[in-house]
Amino acid sequence: MSTPQDPNVREQPAVAATGSNRETILSTKGLTKKFGGLTAVDNVDFSVDEGELRCLIGPNGAGKSTLLELITGQLTPTDGEIYFDGTDLGELEPHERMDAGISVKFQSPHIYESLTVEQNLHVPLQRTSRDIEPVMERTLDRIALTEKADEPASDLSHGEKQRLEIGMAITLDPKFMILDEPVAGMSIDETGDIADLIQSLHDDGMTFLVVEHDMEFVRKISERVTVLSQGSILEQGPIEEIENDEQVRRIYLGENA
Repeated sequence: MSTPQDPNVREQPAVAATGSNRETILSTKGLTKKFGGLTAVDNVDFSVDEGELRCLIGPNGAGKSTLLELITGQLTPTDGEIYFDGTDLGELEPHERMDAGISVKFQSPHIYESLTVEQNLHVPLQRTSRDIEPVMERTLDRIALTEKADEPASDLSHGEKQRLEIGMAITLDPKFMILDEPVAGMSIDETGDIADLIQSLHDDGMTFLVVEHDMEFVRKISERVTVLSQGSILEQGPIEEIENDEQVRRIYLGENA
């Protein structure tokens, strides 16, 4: 895996930190992705600070999924740069980005239905030399699935499957967690469980970038919100400012402001 470049590299693409004692852990500079004549992500300068819980919202087609795929290495930028913890991600393959500390949970659960809950949690740990048992015990407790450890994942509810996949990601102690619509299709109670889990992990210092359409959920968890529209950043700031912004209400919230 590539090693970090000159330590000053981090400062070149970084945007000002949102907290007085925070450093930028993820940043993009001029990030652009074109598909033929369509520009899905358009010259985006974006940053997330270490320990932050950032939500990313925007209408369908705004470029949210494309931005995530650029960060995780599923897509290659047409132009621009992405830095994570001082390292140019353009030099890393997707699996190397995971090794560097980036984990992602996609909208649809990517779990092994035929395996038990505990066996699913073992899967990401196969690539490590960590002492598995303490990790398993702590993770099962954290995702509230200890009593279902020996049950097949196929028997879990939708919300439990989402918690299991988050558990699979956190077994590797990532620095940065990307969640793509983690509460889509959930009941109110299930949504509350996911919010509590994310808050608990955040309280322990984990950094999050959460893409979500459920604004009630965003209100519960977000520190700052970034709004994408037509591939560009429309606005960003605390949730109260975002919801009171005339452009955001008109374009995303569907109001005649």
